[in-house]
This record gives sequence, C-alpha cells and structure tokens, in this order.
Amino acid sequence: MSPRILIVLTSHDRLGDTGEKTGFWLEELAAPYYVLKDAGIELTLASPKGGQPPLDPKSDAEESQTEATRRFKQDDAAKAQLAHTQRLSEVSADDFDAVFYPGGHGPLWDLVDDADSIRLIEAFWAQEKPVAAVCHAPIVLIHAKDADGQPLVKNREVTGFTNGEEDAVGLTEIVPHLVEEALIASGGRYSKADDFAPYTRQDGRLITGQNPPSSEPVAQCLLEALRR
Repeated sequence: MSPRILIVLTSHDRLGDTGEKTGFWLEELAAPYYVLKDAGIELTLASPKGGQPPLDPKSDAEESQTEATRRFKQDDAAKAQLAHTQRLSEVSADDFDAVFYPGGHGPLWDLVDDADSIRLIEAFWAQEKPVAAVCHAPIVLIHAKDADGQPLVKNREVTGFTNGEEDAVGLTEIVPHLVEEALIASGGRYSKADDFAPYTRQDGRLITGQNPPSSEPVAQCLLEALRR
C-alpha cells in the first residue's frame, strides 16, 4: 500500500488591511506535490474551509514560475484535487503517514492558531509520524505541544522565512507574525541561510524549510523520513 501524505493549505486570502490578496504560494505546493507523487505517494489536500484554497497572485506571476508550477498548471487532475480540498476538521492523522504544510502568507492569519490544525499536528507527532512545513508555514508549529506539554519546536532545530526575507518583500509591518521571531520565542533552535537561498533543517521527524526554493528539498527530506 502506498504511503499517504496530508497536505494542508491556507484558506485565508486577505493581506492584512492592504486590500491586496494573499493565500498559498504556488511553488511551495507544486514542487513538493510532484516530488512526492512521482515517488508513488498518495496525496490528500485539505484546508480549514475546504474547497478551493486561495492562491497568492504574486506566486502566479511569470517571474515566480518554475518547471513544477508550469506542470501543475497543465495538470487537470492536480487542479481538480486543489479545487476540492477536504475540510480540515474532517481529516484524521490516523489515515496518513505524514503531514506537509506549504507556505505563502495566508497561514500567518489562519493556520497559526487553527484548532483543527494544532490537533492534527499534535496527533501526527504523538503517532511518531513526520511533520513538515516550508517558508511561512512553520508558523503552524508554534502553538502545537508535544507529549510533555512543551512547545513542539522547543529545543528542536527549525528554520522558516527570515526577518530579512520579510523585509525584502516589504511586508514586515503588514504581517501579524514574523516567522523567525515566532519560532525563536517558542524555544526553537532557529537557524537560516542567506536570504532566498535553499535551506532545510531536520530534527528527527520535524522538517522545515526557509523559503520557496527550499520546498523541493523539504519534500526530499520528507521522502527520506518516510523510508526509515
């Protein structure tokens, strides 16, 4: 039987009070989607509200396209799957071998303190299954607790979108959380590479990536974790 991975996407589409749209970052879904799918993994997509998650329009711009995003846009089955994500409250960690969270700015508003998401992360962790997140998505970890009631990231190696990267995209004053600061405040052993360079950290079953170029390496780490 093929391993099964749950991919959890944001349902939030408003970039604070700017009047602009946000959501999930296309590359951070598309690159891991094909790394995992091409390895024979069965993928299920979910989001807090279910249905079609909002796509960050900036990730759909020509300069943000990659081989994986172009493949995804031409993949009718993948697009249909994305249009019909399951409601997060209706999925169980029991049915999957790992969970992966793509980023985009959306998770900073909804998944960061979503009770169903926190419940799921804690259940995956309790069942000794890999938990992975990339770019802004490591924010989903800050309220999750381990079996001892300690923050999941406490004393564990983690990375995520840096303060410098947030500054570079001009959103430091707009976002409700800075990923780097939130992970450190939760006790994470945070580290980073140069801005927008691929960088991943793996601490046992906890896998995190710094930015969009880290999304494929995170998926590769997740594959390796599943094979152990």
